[in-house]
Amino acid sequence: MEKYIIKGGLELHGEISVSGAKNEALKVIAAAVLSEDVCTIKNVPDIEDINRLIEILEDLGATVERSDHRLVINPAKINKTEPTPELIRKLRASVMFAGPLLARVGEVTMAHPGGCVIGQRPIDMFLAGFRALGAEVIENEHQYTLRAKKLKGAKIVMPWIAVTATESLMMTACLAEGTTTIINAAMEPEIPALADYLNSCGAKISGAGTPIITIAGVEKISGGTCALIPDRIEAGSFVIMGLATGSEIKVTNLNPNHLETVITNLQKTGANLEIGSDYIITRPSKLKGIELRTHEYPGFPTDLQAPFTVLMTQAKGISLIHETIYEGRLFYTDKLNQMGAHIIMCDPHRVIVNGPAELSGKTLESPDLRAGMALVIAGLVASGKTAVENIYQIERGYENIISRLKGLGANIEKIDDCLVK
Repeated sequence: MEKYIIKGGLELHGEISVSGAKNEALKVIAAAVLSEDVCTIKNVPDIEDINRLIEILEDLGATVERSDHRLVINPAKINKTEPTPELIRKLRASVMFAGPLLARVGEVTMAHPGGCVIGQRPIDMFLAGFRALGAEVIENEHQYTLRAKKLKGAKIVMPWIAVTATESLMMTACLAEGTTTIINAAMEPEIPALADYLNSCGAKISGAGTPIITIAGVEKISGGTCALIPDRIEAGSFVIMGLATGSEIKVTNLNPNHLETVITNLQKTGANLEIGSDYIITRPSKLKGIELRTHEYPGFPTDLQAPFTVLMTQAKGISLIHETIYEGRLFYTDKLNQMGAHIIMCDPHRVIVNGPAELSGKTLESPDLRAGMALVIAGLVASGKTAVENIYQIERGYENIISRLKGLGANIEKIDDCLVK
């Protein structure tokens, strides 16, 4: 029922600070289940995905105190091995509870996870990894059950790079007997950040952030405190937003080292950027089209492909956008065409963008989290009024986005159709 109403065409100005990393927060929250001791997480974004994960934790029996971007989790009284299916189906990250519960109590039954519809994301690699660690896996179309009296260390070769599977198996192996090696592991910055936290709690993980991670199992994981790294996807979204709107804005509280490929590709387009130790300033730029390919870290992140495509609608010439990771992640481009963009879909993985295009406001539905933010950016660029519906998807990953964009001078409101009528 709620939607964003954007009156675009305005130049933005000022500073916007980046929140803590959503994709680290979700994994550290799940990692709290490995221990019976208190876990404190700082710099936690106030977003819907975090709310949903807290609901699952409390459903399992943990207590959670939340205040001022801080979570205090006491998992001592976890007393369920089958989280409520309706809660699990609300988001993809719920799958992260399976491994820690298995490692801690020896059994878990979980519904298949939900989340964004951006392509096929089966949990086969999770289940294969749990089997390699010695778990019995019983699966049907609705749920799966894992059982193991004692997990055993193993060599796990990932058939392709998968972030959440890497993190899940790394966490699970912490309490396995012996040594586990994960080959072809994902290398996203959130992975060494998670490993650093677990090591501070007594785990023995080495190689996180490289393609080979080694985990020496321990008897016990203690509690601890974790301060989340900045969210590199939010940072990249805001930098692209500044460039797309031809604005000078300062994006603060970020780590440029986590955005090197993003920065390089933006500079190839002609973007005028000032890079500081923990900030990026965007300035009005004469943009040109380029070829972009998404890739696992340290390549260009798939989560920034949609905002970048919006940016290329404002660049001169032809751009080829090649989405190599998810086969359904370019379908939102039809919505940009409704706004006046000139985008041709070659196949489910490639589009050609011909720019610059004058975008006009339309009423659009957000298909998923990242494409939803891209539509917001398009609305800020477009002339006239844009209405973005299904905003729950956007608020899954971007905290308090309305007031933050208003702070930059954006004309954006959140309205409830029911209240208006």
